[in-house]
Amino acid sequence: MNAIPSLPEGYEISTDPARIDAGRVHHWLSTDAYWAHGRSRQKQDAAIEDSLNFGVYATSSGEQVAYARVVTDRATFAWLCDVYVGPSVRGKGLGTALVAAVREELRPYGLRRILLATHDAHGVYARLGFRALDRPDHWMVLPLE
Repeated sequence: MNAIPSLPEGYEISTDPARIDAGRVHHWLSTDAYWAHGRSRQKQDAAIEDSLNFGVYATSSGEQVAYARVVTDRATFAWLCDVYVGPSVRGKGLGTALVAAVREELRPYGLRRILLATHDAHGVYARLGFRALDRPDHWMVLPLE
């Protein structure tokens, strides 16, 4: 398995749901993330409530600078989603370190797979061991919107 990229100096990752700045996460995703444009605060709060959440925080201020969440049964399957790095800290390796931390947090569960969907970050995720589906023709989606 790929090495764990180190988190840059001055940042920490936490899975403590009490630390999530839900207002900031909602703003980021609903205004700047192509997959969540227009998502309501109510829907975002429900997603946070029912997920395993990861935040990256500046150690000096405690300010949240990045976010990711995982939907999982903690036994067979996980869906990595809403990975977002704040504009002011992009390019520092925080997103890569965050996704690596997610992977390591989920490793003890013995999941069969962790899935994600991305329009534009295939290279980032590939460096962490993700790859295209072997048999995309085996997967289906039921669009509800």
